[in-house]
Amino acid sequence: MNTLEAKRVLEAALLCAQEPMALRDMVALFDEQIDTDTIKVLLDELVHDWEGRGVELVSLASGWRFQSRPELRDALDRVHPEKPAKYSRAAMETLAIIAYKQPVTRGDIEDIRGVTVSGPIIKQLEDRGWIESIGTREAPGRPALYGTTRQFLDDLGLARLDQLPPLGHSLGAEPDAQLLARLGDGQGALELDAHSEAPADSQPAPAAGSDDPAAPADPEPASHDAAAQTAPSPQP
Repeated sequence: MNTLEAKRVLEAALLCAQEPMALRDMVALFDEQIDTDTIKVLLDELVHDWEGRGVELVSLASGWRFQSRPELRDALDRVHPEKPAKYSRAAMETLAIIAYKQPVTRGDIEDIRGVTVSGPIIKQLEDRGWIESIGTREAPGRPALYGTTRQFLDDLGLARLDQLPPLGHSLGAEPDAQLLARLGDGQGALELDAHSEAPADSQPAPAAGSDDPAAPADPEPASHDAAAQTAPSPQP
């Protein structure tokens, strides 16, 4: 297979993929007749080929994908309107602390925030696929250590943690503005009600010194990737 034909196959596979495509899957696409280095060259060429168009090829934590450019989101939302999930301030503070201070325990988070972190807040972020337990600390009770996931980076449109937006202020005062803006931009994953500790349709506010224990279920990220525009959706 010549280079041009290989690039066409790779482009088609990426356009039809329902999730970011890992390099190992791209190699398998060619029955391992093309090595990883050649795949990377083809990817660079495809990135260049799609410059200035409505979709772009981007590298994320779990692989590569085509997605619509952020500046087109408003237009696409007119055809496929999607309401972002709302998360409590407590959940977003917890997520920001884990993202920037990982690995951390619940006790670490509580020390920074100054309030108890409720179990449902941790479970909500785990269920969303943004955080996970990555081990335990050698301390009494062996508390779980939490870190962010590849899904978290994918939803941010990032490949690595060092690409997170720089902190504008110390954690604990309020959710980090840059992180929240990035989560809400392009991928449309979150929307924070800055005037309330809880989502508009949540239960009444909890007592002082604790997080609200309940939050609404959230939909899939509201990204407009090219695969969703060009291919069927067998992936749940």
